[in-house]
Amino acid sequence: MRYIDLFAGAGGLSEGFIKAGFTPVAHVEMDRAACYTLKTRLAYHYLKKTNQTGKYIDYLKGKISRDQLYSLLPPKAHDSVINATIGEDTIQGIFTRVDALADGKPIDVLAGGPPCQAYSVVGRARDANGMRNDPRNYLYKYYAQFLERYQPKAFVFENVLGLRTAANGKYFNDMKECFDKAGYVVADDLLKAREFGVLQDRKRILIIGWKKNLKIKGMPSFQKIDWDYTVADILGDLPIINSGEGEMKNGRYHGKATDYLNRSQLRNGLSVLTQHCARPHTTQDLKIYRIAVERWNKGKERLHYTDLPSTLRTHRNTTSFLDRFKVVAADQPCSHTVVAHIARDGHHYIHPDVKQNRSLSVREAARLQSFPDDFYFEGVKVDSPRTAAFKQIGNAVPPLMAESIAKAIKARL
Repeated sequence: MRYIDLFAGAGGLSEGFIKAGFTPVAHVEMDRAACYTLKTRLAYHYLKKTNQTGKYIDYLKGKISRDQLYSLLPPKAHDSVINATIGEDTIQGIFTRVDALADGKPIDVLAGGPPCQAYSVVGRARDANGMRNDPRNYLYKYYAQFLERYQPKAFVFENVLGLRTAANGKYFNDMKECFDKAGYVVADDLLKAREFGVLQDRKRILIIGWKKNLKIKGMPSFQKIDWDYTVADILGDLPIINSGEGEMKNGRYHGKATDYLNRSQLRNGLSVLTQHCARPHTTQDLKIYRIAVERWNKGKERLHYTDLPSTLRTHRNTTSFLDRFKVVAADQPCSHTVVAHIARDGHHYIHPDVKQNRSLSVREAARLQSFPDDFYFEGVKVDSPRTAAFKQIGNAVPPLMAESIAKAIKARL
């Protein structure tokens, strides 16, 4: 079965579909760094399939360049990542490129979800106009144009919980009506990532559509996972690093893989550890981090900003976002939600080990999102590689959840 991934990001949703046996035809994504990540991941899957994993390891060790890695891809796979913003002026050109990649053969599934900032509750709270004038509110209309052009048997549309309440539900209702007019029976549900083996309290709205002539209705039956692990099972085998330390490539593991890492296949055989690097922090932030961790370790209490001594309070806002400094508690069955704000600072994602006294590394954040350790997040020269990676991770669909979604759709079809 073949799929197209729109607003693909780093490819968390796509990773799940590939693991479920689907073949990607095209990925469309506006962020250039994320497009490099998509292409690197396609190279990984191609080299693994052709028994050339050693060349991918050479890339992770810095022995070959990114261009040399991409030169190993077949032309169609190389061209399947389309770096473009989907809009009125670009959609016809994107159609032309996707048509060439599809080669006249049917598309089984259209996957993806537009950027969520326009629908998110936090985004609306921070915007003076409640995001009402944000053009991203209407990106679903372009999604519907892809449905009309390629007529897939099914589609998967993932987004934040705020989608249901944005503009008092107007966008959500308009969206479902738009998909209905495109020829699809629509169903929606709230999914919890922790029910799919992801050690993160992440909740998302999933909209699934079935081509009306298939006579399929409702949500598919998802196989959920009931595992008894804690966040500590994600962190324990990684090297101890402090603020500003770590390696982007060619690192080494500190200990053996935990049972969770083996069962989830997050640590899957490669000897090279990448992107276990932590951002540097100011002396003031490190003092706050220590207070937050010690408060949690002693009494399981979260730090509120107003609890800090006045000498450590520099923000004027003392009435909202009081949990801006938050520990990723190791003794809990899941962490709080990882979002794209992690690219701006690490205050909401403080490592639970007070001796390390830092925010999460890129690899730790990726594991919380259920990305396997062989998944490498690319950057561009405009941003630091670490910042680009954090942004991609925060915006992604957890691959473990995506795989369950893809398997359920495949079984239903």
